[in-house]
Amino acid sequence: MSKPTRPAEPADAAPWALALGVLLALVYSPLAHWANAAHRPDLAVLAGAALVLMVLVEPMARWRPWAWALAIAATAALVPLWRSPHALLLLAAPPVLFTAWVAWFFGRSLQRGRTPLITRIVEALYRQAGMPITPDQLRYTRRLTLAWTLLLVGLTLLNLVLALCAQPSGVLAQLGLASPLPISDARASLFANLLGYGVIGGFFVGEYLLRGRWFPQRPYRNLPDFLHRLARLGPVFWRDLLR
Repeated sequence: MSKPTRPAEPADAAPWALALGVLLALVYSPLAHWANAAHRPDLAVLAGAALVLMVLVEPMARWRPWAWALAIAATAALVPLWRSPHALLLLAAPPVLFTAWVAWFFGRSLQRGRTPLITRIVEALYRQAGMPITPDQLRYTRRLTLAWTLLLVGLTLLNLVLALCAQPSGVLAQLGLASPLPISDARASLFANLLGYGVIGGFFVGEYLLRGRWFPQRPYRNLPDFLHRLARLGPVFWRDLLR
């Protein structure tokens, strides 16, 4: 009598799905800025489609019905906006939602009973290298988690102000209300879609350099090695970290 077999596990997404997701992430921000600066609804729709596909490409590659249904529904909702100035409103939300989402992940890890996000990453890196972590480093990682939270909250609020006050495509202008802080679409988009991520990258690199002076004994040699070791922590670690 044969034993019952377990249902087959869903196949992992093909490597091309990850590559396509990264490509779409790189394309989205300049495309969104171009749409805002040129007041092109068609480009805004394309940027929105790129964002939808970026989020859903992995489950779509696994042939998840819900992902395909969402993609089709989103496409059907975007098509009527091809010539509509309201399409530019679609681009106001992603910078606000993205920084708010990441800030929430950092901030919730500071709650009582939780391990700060940076602490978990640093502990994993040191454990991977078989090195001990000092109490000073643990205190530093908690403060760094707080610093990232505050930076991302600040960027979220600034992106929200830009989304509301941009003219003529901001939320207030689209509602027929006067903006208390008029700023052109091009300038608002330049920060929200491009310069804001430069601030994040600059903070990351600056903190890395300072950390090297304060804690010279580290399980990595340089910035590329640091990034390589982060990647070596593996997808299971990163999935658990974001739960």
